[in-house]
Amino acid sequence: MTTSPIKLSHILTGHPSANDLLHADEAHIVAALRDDRLAWVHLDGTHPEAQSWIRQELDYLEPQAVEALLDRDTRPRTTVIGEGMLIILRGINFNEGEDREDMVSLRIYADSKRIVTIARKRVRAIERMDDAIRSGQVPENAGLFVVRLTEDIVGRIGAFQSELDEHAEALEDKVYGQGGDHLRRDVLDLRLQVIAVRRYLGPQREALLKASQAQCALVTEEVRRELEEEAVKMTRISEDMDELRDQAQVLREELSTQLSDRVNRNTFVLSVVSVIFLPLGFLTGLFGVNIGGMPGLNSDNAFMWLCLWCVGLVMVQLLFMWRLLTMGRQ
Repeated sequence: MTTSPIKLSHILTGHPSANDLLHADEAHIVAALRDDRLAWVHLDGTHPEAQSWIRQELDYLEPQAVEALLDRDTRPRTTVIGEGMLIILRGINFNEGEDREDMVSLRIYADSKRIVTIARKRVRAIERMDDAIRSGQVPENAGLFVVRLTEDIVGRIGAFQSELDEHAEALEDKVYGQGGDHLRRDVLDLRLQVIAVRRYLGPQREALLKASQAQCALVTEEVRRELEEEAVKMTRISEDMDELRDQAQVLREELSTQLSDRVNRNTFVLSVVSVIFLPLGFLTGLFGVNIGGMPGLNSDNAFMWLCLWCVGLVMVQLLFMWRLLTMGRQ
């Protein structure tokens, strides 16, 4: 079992002809991280040797950068540290058995000579970057590396937001077309997904905007424009998520209204039944007493007349309630 936390490493020169330098051994990549060659190393943040490896092999990094790279709980942000820049981003969680809205954290330190990324979970954007570099699509500099990685992460967030939007539209059709308590769980799940993602979108937008405005050699004019564009995309996604949150709230209120209407209708029916049978119960109870002086005790038609009086009383009650309903609608 290896004691190295390195998961991926590349030496980048910005030219496809440098493919023979890809996937250098650990000693070679450590040397490249110290000299003038542009090198990228991706580390496993859960590895027991990650902290000691970073402090030993990347001792030239600012203490703040090392601390941020190793931090367990992160929030999207951008900080200029020395000649480089620290960017912490959140991406959609595509790991098997986990919720996509439980976004994974990616920590990036980059300057003009080196790129260090670290994650505690599998990040598909890193793997796609690795595949692209293997195929010869090598970023020309560290700034464009950060841009390409950011574009991938933001694009996947946008795709996830579009899926949630389609799901919300389908739920809306069901809620207004069919209704039913079985949809309450679906609406709740949608709200929880939106809430979970929204908590990172605002800070991530601010992080990208700050990165585009950073004053360091890493951020060239081209990189600045690209990061500004990604910040704009994050703003749009954040606004769409706000709309989705409001839409989910409206659907939840509509389901609550439908449930309240059903309860009111059932209560009304029970009230009508009670109004009808209350006087009938009183009448039959009164004539059911077994004492002397009750009318009809010696008449063979007394029961028939009692039934007719009950039917007549019901008809009068129904007519009276119908009149009340008619007057209420006018």
